[in-house]
Amino acid sequence: MRESGLTRTEFSVSKLDPGDCVQSAESKTIVGEPSYGALRIAVLLPCYNEQAAVAQVISAFRDALPGAAIHVFDNNSTDTTRALAVAAGAIVRNVSLQGKGNVVRRMFADVDADVYVLADGDATYHAPSAPGLIRELTDHGLDMVVATRVPDHHDAYRRGHRLGNRMLTGAMNSIFGGSFTDMLSGYRVFSRRFVKSFPAMSRGFEIETELTIHALELRMPCAEIATPYGLRSADSPSKLRTYSDGLRILNMIVRLFAVERPLRFYGVIGALLAALALILSTPVLLTYIETGLVPRFPTAILSTGIAILSALSFVTGLILETVTIGRREAKHLHYLVSGTPVGGEQSRIGQ
Repeated sequence: MRESGLTRTEFSVSKLDPGDCVQSAESKTIVGEPSYGALRIAVLLPCYNEQAAVAQVISAFRDALPGAAIHVFDNNSTDTTRALAVAAGAIVRNVSLQGKGNVVRRMFADVDADVYVLADGDATYHAPSAPGLIRELTDHGLDMVVATRVPDHHDAYRRGHRLGNRMLTGAMNSIFGGSFTDMLSGYRVFSRRFVKSFPAMSRGFEIETELTIHALELRMPCAEIATPYGLRSADSPSKLRTYSDGLRILNMIVRLFAVERPLRFYGVIGALLAALALILSTPVLLTYIETGLVPRFPTAILSTGIAILSALSFVTGLILETVTIGRREAKHLHYLVSGTPVGGEQSRIGQ
């Protein structure tokens, strides 16, 4: 078992916009025994063929969070994952639709709690860090705390995966204005109102991207905390397909860019089309000015058509931006009625 400390980023609510997701340079070690009061905590573990580690993960979270309800959602495992989870004392349910996104959607719909801890059943995430993550959530009234991964073994977090994560996280931050450093971490803590306002449209491993963008779109208060990240057991191969899942995540970012930022998305397309139309039409226009003739009708017609498409793209962006604003307002209202902020003296962890 790895050491039970974790590194916490300082978060000052009084100095920051409550909608910002931020991380500061100052860090300290979180210590203290957990105490829950009336706080209902649910640990959510999506599993697919995790017989090598699922019992260990359940035991680790039970030790870290003695009062929590541990839920294992089995996604059509063909091994003994389900039986081992039942024997370990977890609440086990089955999700027939394949894919982590489908499992998380079902988890968020079926489980009722005040605080949700989302992890994996492969024993790579550090269960003893959970009380510190929850305390960060409750002390500052946050809606999401992301456990950023600090590998404790050089093979735990492969270089290619790390590079891909940085590239995708950077693209997401550039488009949606975030400050996350590990968008693809599957170890997170949520408030009830985050969970119950999250639409969960993803089907696979792109679910973490959707979770992050949901927080940014509603300007939810959130933070990141560095936690140890362990090596998978040799008997538990990774379900992540590096290239195909990476492309799916990139596709999710582009799709949400079009849906959540339509004016920028279609504005960029319109600007590119306008530039192309200008390039094609300039020689034709100069010839017309000099001779009064239009000798290249195909080019003139093509540039005119592209210019019309450019205008249509801008208009489409304007219309969809209005739709997006209305939809975002509806999502925010649903978020507000989904519960009150988790915090206060009765719900603090480790005090």
